Amino acid sequence: MKKVLIIEDDIDLSNLVQIHLKDLAYDMQVAHNGKKGFEIANSSEFDLIILDIMLPEMDGISICQKLRALDNFTPILMITAKSEEIDKVMGLESGADDYITKPFKIREFIARVKAIMRRQDHFLMLSQKEGISLKFGQLEIDETKRKVLLHKKRIELTPKEFDLLTMMARNPGRSYSRSELLELVWGYDFSGYEHTVNAHINRLRAKIEEDANNPIYILTTWGVGYRFNDEW
Repeated sequence: MKKVLIIEDDIDLSNLVQIHLKDLAYDMQVAHNGKKGFEIANSSEFDLIILDIMLPEMDGISICQKLRALDNFTPILMITAKSEEIDKVMGLESGADDYITKPFKIREFIARVKAIMRRQDHFLMLSQKEGISLKFGQLEIDETKRKVLLHKKRIELTPKEFDLLTMMARNPGRSYSRSELLELVWGYDFSGYEHTVNAHINRLRAKIEEDANNPIYILTTWGVGYRFNDEW
C-alpha cells in the first residue's frame, strides 16, 4: 500500500484531499504545521509528500530544502495559494517534483498524484533492474545511487532534474518535444504546462554545462524541443 504524508494547515482542504486519496487505497498521515510535518517526513518512509508552501512554524520551501539536504528524495507535490511564477520556481528549485496552485480541480490533483507514483515506480524499476551508469565526457550519471558527477564532483539535482537528465541521456540524439518530456517525465500532459519543462532544462544547463548559453550536453533541436548530445 502506498503511503502519503499530507502537510497542510487548511483543515478543509486536508480533509478533501484525504477523501479522494482514500479512493486510491493510500495509507495517509496528516500534519497541520510545518515543524510537525518535517519531523514525520524525516522519521518515516513515504511514497509521496503533499506539501503546502504557506505553513505555520516551518514553511514548505524550508521543509523541502531540509529533506533534500538529508538525502530524503521522497517525491513532493507542492501546493501553493500563490500564482506568481517565482513561487513555483522556488518550489521546484528547493527540490519539489511538481506543484499545483490553489484553487485546483480535484481531477487534475489526482492525475498529478497518480503520475508521480507511476513515474516513481518506473524509474525505481529501471534503476534496480539495470543499475545503469552513464558517462559522457566529464559527466557521469549513476542511476542506482541517483548521483551525478561533473569533473568527479557531485552535482546536486532535484529529483525531477535527475529524472529528466537520465531519461534524455538514455536516448542520446533523440529529439523530444516539450509535451513529450512532460508526459514521459511528469506523466501528464496538460496544455500550458510546457513551461515546467523549460524551467527544468534551464536549471539543468546551469548546473551541468560549462556555458549554459552554449551547451554541450543538453542541446536544442530548433522547432522540436531538446535532445541529449550523441557526439562523444
